[in-house]
Amino acid sequence: QVQLVESGGGSVQAGGSLRLSCAASGDIYSTYCMGWFRQAPGKEREGVAVIDRDDRDGRISYADSVKGRFTISKDNGKNTLYLQMNSLKPADTAMYYCASIGRGRVCGFPWLQSGYWGQGTQVTVSS
Repeated sequence: QVQLVESGGGSVQAGGSLRLSCAASGDIYSTYCMGWFRQAPGKEREGVAVIDRDDRDGRISYADSVKGRFTISKDNGKNTLYLQMNSLKPADTAMYYCASIGRGRVCGFPWLQSGYWGQGTQVTVSS
């Protein structure tokens, strides 16, 4: 089992930046594939960014809506996942969730949704 704890959310004005963190503990073999999802009120949950543990080949994916503005990274030594969010827009307002899963399928949003989830951290961007 894996425990995921997100932090770093908050309220910022449009154009600002935030960095989310997700600290993982427990079975590290279930953190091979990690990523971020978000869900705004009244909207479906969407994948934001995903990264696999062996990212030397740059196996990172982003939602089109955040490409060029968000950067996902991780510190395997600290078992911590990050999401650097720049040039934030009001449309980025949502609850952001960290997720992780072990090996099994290609590390991507569909596979990751079947894994472990954190409690979420709120990001609010005002215009």
